Amino acid sequence: MKNSYKISLFSFWASVLIVLSATSCENELENNEITKDGQLSLRSSDSVLVLQQQFASNQLTFNWTPANNGGSGSSIDYLLEVDLQGNDFASPLAYDMGKNTFTFSYEHSTLNSILLSTFSAEHGKPLVLEARITATLANGNGEAQVDTASVVVTPYKPVSAELYMVGDATPNGWDIANATAMTPASEAGVFTYQGALSPGSFKLAVNQEDCWCQDFYTKDPSDSTVLIYNEGGSGDDLQWRITEGGQYLIAVDLIARTISIESFEGPAFSTLWIVGDATPSGWTVDTPEEMTQSPNDPFIFTYEAHLTPGEFKIFAGPLGDWCGEWFRPLENHQDITSDKVDQNAGCDVDNKWQITSETEGRYKISLNTLESTISIDPVNLYLIGDGGPNGWNIASPEPLTYSSGIYTFNGSLGAENATGEFKFSKFSGDWCDGEWINAATENQSLTNTNYIVTQGCDGPDNKWKLASGAAGNYEITFDLDAEVMTIERQ
Repeated sequence: MKNSYKISLFSFWASVLIVLSATSCENELENNEITKDGQLSLRSSDSVLVLQQQFASNQLTFNWTPANNGGSGSSIDYLLEVDLQGNDFASPLAYDMGKNTFTFSYEHSTLNSILLSTFSAEHGKPLVLEARITATLANGNGEAQVDTASVVVTPYKPVSAELYMVGDATPNGWDIANATAMTPASEAGVFTYQGALSPGSFKLAVNQEDCWCQDFYTKDPSDSTVLIYNEGGSGDDLQWRITEGGQYLIAVDLIARTISIESFEGPAFSTLWIVGDATPSGWTVDTPEEMTQSPNDPFIFTYEAHLTPGEFKIFAGPLGDWCGEWFRPLENHQDITSDKVDQNAGCDVDNKWQITSETEGRYKISLNTLESTISIDPVNLYLIGDGGPNGWNIASPEPLTYSSGIYTFNGSLGAENATGEFKFSKFSGDWCDGEWINAATENQSLTNTNYIVTQGCDGPDNKWKLASGAAGNYEITFDLDAEVMTIERQ
């Protein structure tokens, strides 16, 4: 009996210990922060930190140890606050970290933005940030536990999100309000320009303010591939110089402070303008009308308009500079049927084309800058289709008359085909030889004068279609400058 009693007593206490052990494990699983002897301690990954934009993704990290819940089993909530040292956390940035979180990080770019905007810091000047971690028991018992850490941080001035080229080598010259914008890359501080530059110089501006007091980037006196940052326009005004006009690729990295300038094969100018009292532009080199560069051949530029008695020439920039780059005839008032053209700069030779009262009309000007040739051709308009007088005869379509900027057709529609179709061309000869004026939609009613312009055989080949009983005499007019068409039954 004695032995049996001892075994039973041993089994009883073993069972108690197993139950207590299970209860303790269960509490530990429910609360990972039970620490009877832990001391809350806050640390930062850096004590002194000079922020730099090239390391914008680096991090400043605050870590803290678990606080002490006195063995109560209560969970612990953590609050992280960040403020300038000396503010006594009067209006801090506060982050509720919840439970079981013991770290918090700022990316350098985010921290820099906070310093400049929230704390009104000055770039390049160090300041002291103070962080405070506060731990409180979720059951509301006990006093809050607190620890602090500080770090000396120096913020940087972020590089501009915009960049412009200004100078007589650039398309818009020294007109800072219209300075040529460079294209930003996905990477901060990286910009490119691809296009024409003329002989001359340029520098880089961060905006288009015409006070000339913005920040500029200029050339390093000892290394032309290095940028010098002139805040507020201060510093030496050294510029990059282009000695030969042509196509260039410029790449700038404001963070690395580097620039590369490379020429490549292509047209010397990517933008041309028409200037003269014979054209709608008039005599202005500030806001002239732009010619259209061919998407298929970048050396070819075209312009179409009604030309009145007067003179004109073709401007290659920079804007605002009368003695800049020009395309001009070989002799003054050269016959407009001649294909001769000269590219030159300056004001010494100032030949121009002339339009007289006899040659006034609508023209399409096509300039080939590679071959130095030009064509100045009258723009005709023709009606073509089985709904018109000449049918589908592209070699000899029905011409519209032209007077004072208006094209007019007066005649019969539907005589041969009561429900025929028609469209308009600016050419004759072959179906794919030039520009068409098509109806905006397929089988378009004569009451709808909306239209589209198509090239060659690219389509869509929409046409106007006479309804049954609509045959008769009509007047059709086009004002191509105003893009207005009328169709009226007579």
